[in-house]
Amino acid sequence: MNFRHLCAVVLLLVFSQSLSAQLPLSAGPGIAEVQTTAGKVRGYQHKGTYIYKGLPYARAARFEAPVPMMPWEGVRSSMSWGPVCPLLDPTTSVTDEPEFFFHHDWGYTSEECLVLNIWTPGIADGKRRPVMFWIHGGGFTAGSSQELPSYDGENLSKKNDVVVVSINHRLNVLGFLDLSAYGEKYRESANVSILDMHAALEWVKANIANFGGDPSNVTIFGQSGGGAKVNTLMAMPRAKGLFHKAINQSGAFRTAMLEKTETQRIGAEVLKNLGLQPAQVDSLQKIPFAQLAAAGKKALKTVENEMRAAGKPIPGFGLGWGPSRDGLVLPYQLFSKEAFELSKNVPLLIGTTKNEFVASAFSGLSDASEAQILEAIQARYKERSEAYLAAVRQAYPQDRKPSDLLDVDVIFRPGAVVQANEKSALSGAAPVYMYLFSWQSPALGGKYKSMHCMELPFVFDNIARCEEMTGGGKAAYVLAEKVSRAWVQFARTGDPNHKGLPRWPVYTPTGTATMFFDNTCRVGPQHDRALMDFLK
Repeated sequence: MNFRHLCAVVLLLVFSQSLSAQLPLSAGPGIAEVQTTAGKVRGYQHKGTYIYKGLPYARAARFEAPVPMMPWEGVRSSMSWGPVCPLLDPTTSVTDEPEFFFHHDWGYTSEECLVLNIWTPGIADGKRRPVMFWIHGGGFTAGSSQELPSYDGENLSKKNDVVVVSINHRLNVLGFLDLSAYGEKYRESANVSILDMHAALEWVKANIANFGGDPSNVTIFGQSGGGAKVNTLMAMPRAKGLFHKAINQSGAFRTAMLEKTETQRIGAEVLKNLGLQPAQVDSLQKIPFAQLAAAGKKALKTVENEMRAAGKPIPGFGLGWGPSRDGLVLPYQLFSKEAFELSKNVPLLIGTTKNEFVASAFSGLSDASEAQILEAIQARYKERSEAYLAAVRQAYPQDRKPSDLLDVDVIFRPGAVVQANEKSALSGAAPVYMYLFSWQSPALGGKYKSMHCMELPFVFDNIARCEEMTGGGKAAYVLAEKVSRAWVQFARTGDPNHKGLPRWPVYTPTGTATMFFDNTCRVGPQHDRALMDFLK
């Protein structure tokens, strides 16, 4: 190579490096590398945010408790979403309009799904940022950390100088099949899903400082099933001290967990349905998931029928997979005095959306006449219809559209009110803050109002990623700034107040201060006491 050629090559290299430095995204060897307890990982950098995806936090054999990852050599690339837990009902078709509205990413499935994602403004910079640990929804049977575009943590991290972590974990039959009657290695099998979350929090404690986070300031937050998981972790003695604040969004389920008597019966039925004897229990670790799921579904129905025949209450809408009071991982019912006492020093932010499941949108009644709406209410509440209507009109006197009478949430808010009352009544308890997200989406003609998940684009400041749900208008961006800053302030200090909101007092059973998130945010006392009394 002559001198001129050598100069040209050098100039090209310098130009390429300079161009790379100006690109919005940087990835490759030496970029975003961080040491973890299992080895080095490499993510990527996007406009100043370091991003890691699909990073394994633990490993587990089927139905067994998670254990730490085996160390690896070299640098592990962690730049794309990891596997999602297999689903009982894989998605093979969708309903067009709701799918457009939610814009799901179903991902790919594998039982090796114990992975997490991290968004951080800095690594190895000596800073100790608040850590916001997100737990996805989907009940205890479905969902993932990538399922909704609103879950992306980049904006929340970048704009507020916090570290955002989200996780995948075992679900459904893989996370909750109780085989504790069949040997020591399955003693905690009834709640290995919850143990996965515990393992992820342990991983955060051991590693997050290397990602610019503060392991002594961790906030767990989740919505729907994720909110229920927040409550479950708050009732888990061995999780105490791994998180320091909690946010429950539309996830305060009041139904009691199953007891060991029922969960072990379900386990026995699964073996029976698969033609296995107790001594053959280890065969369950190798049976294809589809067969296992089918056997589990049949077992749940059998035990549900037995419980009904015996006059025992059935939680929720029927027997399903979820945590149980096993006496080991979870010794208390979630709404018990013991559970509330266990987490009484953890500040709590809790609330719901105004419309949650928007009955009219999914029953063809969005634009129905008042007569049609009253007929639907009569069919649901029968002789109690007039009492229901009076309570709703008292709670929301400004509502004018007939379907508004039908669409008020009657599922999630009652549990949130009970939980806020119970926790705030404890002597010396950490503060509770209550909200109601009432902003009405203009998308699709306003059909979906303030439905389940509607607050998520605002919490994560992801209006642009979620235009199908929010409409992407200026009002949405303004409200997202207020909501996301409140969540961050709570994570940072245990108090959600900031200059963009009216003063948000601590909730008490008598004061009942509630932040109403809307185009105009306001604070007022509980507005729907009559409705909550009706729903008891």
